[in-house]
Amino acid sequence: MLQVPVEEWEIAPGRAVEWTVSFAGATGPTTATGPTGHTGPTRATVPSAPPGPPGSSASVGPVASYNQEDHFSVAQGLRRADVRYRSWIGGSFEIEGPLDVRALEEAFLHLVRRHEVLRCVFREHGGALALDVVGPRDVKLERVEAGRIASRAEAGAYVRRFLGGTDTLRGPWLVMGAMVRDDSTTVYFACDHLVIDGVSVPVAVHDIATAYAALREGRRILLPEASGFLGYAEQERRRGRALAADDGRLGHWRRFTAGAGGVFPPFPLDLGMAPGGVYQAVNESDTLLTATAADAVEARCRAVGARMSVGVLAAVGLALHGQGGPDVYRGLLPVSTRDRGPDAQSMGWFVNTVPVEFPVTRGRGFEQVVTAARDALAAARGSTGTPFVRAFDLLTSQQCGPQVWPQAVNFFSYLDYRVTPGARGHLGWQARAYVWASHSNGIFFWFHRNDTGVHLSTIHVDTPQARRTKAGFVRALTRTLDDAAHHVAP
Repeated sequence: MLQVPVEEWEIAPGRAVEWTVSFAGATGPTTATGPTGHTGPTRATVPSAPPGPPGSSASVGPVASYNQEDHFSVAQGLRRADVRYRSWIGGSFEIEGPLDVRALEEAFLHLVRRHEVLRCVFREHGGALALDVVGPRDVKLERVEAGRIASRAEAGAYVRRFLGGTDTLRGPWLVMGAMVRDDSTTVYFACDHLVIDGVSVPVAVHDIATAYAALREGRRILLPEASGFLGYAEQERRRGRALAADDGRLGHWRRFTAGAGGVFPPFPLDLGMAPGGVYQAVNESDTLLTATAADAVEARCRAVGARMSVGVLAAVGLALHGQGGPDVYRGLLPVSTRDRGPDAQSMGWFVNTVPVEFPVTRGRGFEQVVTAARDALAAARGSTGTPFVRAFDLLTSQQCGPQVWPQAVNFFSYLDYRVTPGARGHLGWQARAYVWASHSNGIFFWFHRNDTGVHLSTIHVDTPQARRTKAGFVRALTRTLDDAAHHVAP
């Protein structure tokens, strides 16, 4: 699977078909004009008991995770400031041969019924995020024939508009579609980031492709057991409620904030931003290593007991330092909190954020920096069970979650798609992943590895300085990784 900006995706034209989730028997449905101008159900409110205070033991019914509540609050705050912020995560894959439209529709329906997070209706209640869950059998799909697309340029514009049709505050939170041709079909979907994380994309591609193949051939759909995200969210809330300001489990966070000067370590290079500014975002991608070179870097990492992800993190620290950054790398890392059981097959936002710091002074060899990064990640591992939003509340006494991050933050994410569900089929399916945001107040790096090598997706503020800074950083990072692959001393 390759993660690319949706703006760089070239799609052949065809007949566009759209599917929207609707809930049978729900009360108070609303309709809204979708991204292509068609009107259909986008939200339904299902009666439920009102929740107690966010995360309190008085909550009744399902609760949102800390990440979900914070994401919703960010969208609310930006909407009040008249910023039409949107953030979605999606994927696509190819089906060869004539399409069985009914089988694909049933595969989409199977996906929504299988993953409860896709059956959630989100709403504001008493200043907090509340949600209701619709039963699997109450889910239906509304199909719209959107018409024939004549050219690649029109197809690309249509798909970008369609996938960008999710809305954090009022839905839809999931859109699904297909570009149908006589001899092939491109299948695509997007979820608001409120609903899923990056690992959910290969899960969805695997589920849809597997279900479609089975339904088309009249076989049973055989997929591994998937857990429910809402149970995870409730467990996370319990862990958060068990923490107190003087809790020893916050020790690593306290040491980190003392060195970083706060919870949010600043991105150390100039992005040409005004303080507190929110800008239109730029989404770009770069290839950093070929598959052969990635294997060579990984071998050096393993020689000191580290994973490839640690080597890439070390290279980032060295590249930033070489561009004028500090002698100590300090950053926030999103880490997957999925276990190896049913969570691994589930869609949702199974992510926590942990702090990491390690020295990157010049003259230290690649292995030395990798070793330092390895030890720093081991020290941060104890914070994995401490919800980041809750840690922020306790460390700052603000009791409202971080909401919009106050500055450009040093952020590092790494995902190896080769070990995600359905990885063996990614090449044949021509599977793609997309992460998109309309606005940003910094720069975010998503590193990923697949069968062709190591790649970088970046979202950053759209300023001339940010473009220069990002380009210079990528050149420095590519040189650092290439030197590591060929054992070139710094």
